[in-house]
Amino acid sequence: MVSLLLLGFLINGLLTGCSGQQSLIDKSVVKELDLEKYLGTWYEIARYDHRFEQGLVGVTANYSIRPDGKIKVVNSGYQNTLDGEYSEAIGKAKIPDPENEPAKLKVSFFWIFYGDYYVLELDEDYQWAVIGSSSDKYLWILSRSTQMEPAIYNDLLKRIADRGYDTSALIKVKQKENN
Repeated sequence: MVSLLLLGFLINGLLTGCSGQQSLIDKSVVKELDLEKYLGTWYEIARYDHRFEQGLVGVTANYSIRPDGKIKVVNSGYQNTLDGEYSEAIGKAKIPDPENEPAKLKVSFFWIFYGDYYVLELDEDYQWAVIGSSSDKYLWILSRSTQMEPAIYNDLLKRIADRGYDTSALIKVKQKENN
């Protein structure tokens, strides 16, 4: 549970951090995001490794609308094995400029500190997504199912590499066989 407390604190501080150098990474986001279609459960297929997720497997992110109109974010996973200690972090998200940049969200797991959440790539049927931030140190591949077809995964790796990201730094996240 300690790792989840750190998760909230670290994700916000780290996602908003500067990369220190001018990056050649293409961080452009998708032009449209239908929030209603995006809500629900996403399974983490691959990610850049970070202290706040280190050792977590079976990682999911669930998005729903809160009574205040913001987005409730529930990130969860298991430590080291799918039978390991369950960890959960609850946060909130908002879209600061829904008219012009609906795919640039701000996510907070710790008080008023928000980090960037950029939807870089998105399936037209909302079955997979690639998420980044203003920093090139963060990258996730998400899916609506626990497993991703190899052809789709390889296509996403190519898209990510074409954007300038280092695909060799991605780690695959162990998930249960069926959702």
